[in-house]
Amino acid sequence: MAAQAAAAAQAAAAQAAQAEAAESWYLALLGFAEHFRTSSPPKIRLCVHCLQAVFPFKPPQRIEARTHLQLGSVLYHHTKNSEQARSHLEKAWLISQQIPQFEDVKFEAASLLSELYCQENSVDAAKPLLRKAIQISQQTPYWHCRLLFQLAQLHTLEKDLVSACDLLGVGAEYARVVGSEYTRALFLLSKGMLLLMERKLQEVHPLLTLCGQIVENWQGNPIQKESLRVFFLVLQVTHYLDAGQVKSVKPCLKQLQQCIQTISTLHDDEILPSNPADLFHWLPKEHMCVLVYLVTVMHSMQAGYLEKAQKYTDKALMQLEKLKMLDCSPILSSFQVILLEHIIMCRLVTGHKATALQEISQVCQLCQQSPRLFSNHAAQLHTLLGLYCVSVNCMDNAEAQFTTALRLTNHQELWAFIVTNLASVYIREGNRHQEVLYSLLERINPDHSFPVRRFLRETLKMSNAEDLNRLTACSLVLLGHIFYVLGNHRESNNMVVPAMQLASKIPDMSVQLWSSALLRDLNKACGNAMDAHEAAQMHQNFSQQLLQDHIEACSLPEHNLITWTDGPPPLQFQAQNGPNTSLASLL
Repeated sequence: MAAQAAAAAQAAAAQAAQAEAAESWYLALLGFAEHFRTSSPPKIRLCVHCLQAVFPFKPPQRIEARTHLQLGSVLYHHTKNSEQARSHLEKAWLISQQIPQFEDVKFEAASLLSELYCQENSVDAAKPLLRKAIQISQQTPYWHCRLLFQLAQLHTLEKDLVSACDLLGVGAEYARVVGSEYTRALFLLSKGMLLLMERKLQEVHPLLTLCGQIVENWQGNPIQKESLRVFFLVLQVTHYLDAGQVKSVKPCLKQLQQCIQTISTLHDDEILPSNPADLFHWLPKEHMCVLVYLVTVMHSMQAGYLEKAQKYTDKALMQLEKLKMLDCSPILSSFQVILLEHIIMCRLVTGHKATALQEISQVCQLCQQSPRLFSNHAAQLHTLLGLYCVSVNCMDNAEAQFTTALRLTNHQELWAFIVTNLASVYIREGNRHQEVLYSLLERINPDHSFPVRRFLRETLKMSNAEDLNRLTACSLVLLGHIFYVLGNHRESNNMVVPAMQLASKIPDMSVQLWSSALLRDLNKACGNAMDAHEAAQMHQNFSQQLLQDHIEACSLPEHNLITWTDGPPPLQFQAQNGPNTSLASLL
């Protein structure tokens, strides 16, 4: 018996020594791999060699699955060898499903593998994988919530917002059941964002009300609480702006700006939440800061405070440049493109066409780097080029750009904006497009029973009520022009003078040019020679500024972008010999 016991003890000791040796060689290889991965610059090839050296030792399944995951992750993030990355991740997913209580490796492999499938345009492979992972992760709150978010995002990228909303609803209910009000709010706010995108406003109102209550009642990490509040307020502000309620949104926007200031003073706590379902964060502080700048720019643009819009755009773009040096998150490029789109419109209004054209070129360069970004912004890009073409009186090119933009969008508001601008091109072109114009006008507004002046007065009333300064200025000058043509000089003057004051405040160069010409003609008709001379001088000054900017813009190589109507943005531009467009209607 003693001999048997001694033999058993020896065998156990040998097994323990073998396990210890196995652990030591594994840890040594793992240590070397991590050293090479974190070297500066990273030595990925050597890191991969160290990880591959694990397999000849015939390691236990747990080590084998984890090593496949590590190799797949390194190859996916640091190389272009997607085939090998996929192979390792598929093995990690397959092996880990056979091992009990191995959730982190199992679900990380599923998450990363579905991400890789999407990158390879194999969405049909990614969906069932995520669905299975969601099905078997219900006892693991963190991974269950994360995988639900991931599948919802996938449906969103496919423009299947109904399925995405359904998944976010499932996630909100699951988070409530596992006692995570924080993550429940994240699911609900994400759903609210998609409902806003779908224009399902009747569903948005009760959802945002519920979110507001959850956010206010939740007591937890201050940064997490404030980030929820930022998310909630961003949705509220964009909801107001979508409805054109520039004045009504001001209290919400002020709250949002105060909220981001509070977040910037808070320090990140390293204490992890006690509930694993709370291990999420909406956006990093720095990204939220850029987002708040962005919605402030949107508000300033709609309100007609263009200098303020330019100031916040400059701040946001400067912040983005710093962030992009250290962070390659795709959302930063999206923020940058949206900011540039707004500032381009701002430049065109203020009479800085050459700068606008160079910024359009910047958007093209950003879109060249990301097919998804181009797909999401192609219609807006062609619309901006159309607006630029109108500003330099290249009407045929404007028509081509707007027509291309219409082909690329199914967004209702953008469609209406493009069609309205295309109609204005046809009006300026005269009788040549009369039938097409009537057809467009029918699509914009099938009801022609109201007189035009009533429309303008209603527009004036609405724009005044919500401080929409540009809309007010345009309505005033157009009404002023109508009264002038009708011979009602007094009423015309009552419209044109405030239009001029408002246009100078914005500043809107086109309305200033139009108003100064009307004031000149009005004063001439009324026999006010001095006032007529002063208005004529103003008109001349505006004309000269526009003319110089026109010549500069048309001389830029980027001016050739006006001929691009198909495929991805061109990589380079030929230099122009000089302007080749008529200035007659411009002045």
